[in-house]
Amino acid sequence: MINVWVNGCFDILHVGHIELLEYAKSLGDKLIVGIDVDQRVKELKGQNRPFNTTKDRKKMLESLRCVDVVTFFKDEGELKKHIKKYNIDIMVVGDDYKDKYVVGSELVKDVFFFKKVGGYSTTSILKSNNKKK
Repeated sequence: MINVWVNGCFDILHVGHIELLEYAKSLGDKLIVGIDVDQRVKELKGQNRPFNTTKDRKKMLESLRCVDVVTFFKDEGELKKHIKKYNIDIMVVGDDYKDKYVVGSELVKDVFFFKKVGGYSTTSILKSNNKKK
């Protein structure tokens, strides 16, 4: 069995997320998704985030056919513990990390980089909605 890992905020689910998750699932048998807890999202994205709570983001991801397990983490150490616990073979990360250190990459057999689809991003969606108000 090949276990695949994807992690992120997944604050407002959009087409780019779906494409990423479907691609990741196509690489293995089981897709495990790690999401940042609310406090970590605030630290990474700012005090107005996350838009959706950890519980709500987890529920939305669990409802997708391509996702087998959703877990959450509060820091890089906990993220690495999950990678070990689920015996991850492949990590999938955005191609914007190609020349950067990928947390946990030393624990897996392979890292695949995913090219973002159509410029989708939660941050740009939120900015766009704020302009409309």
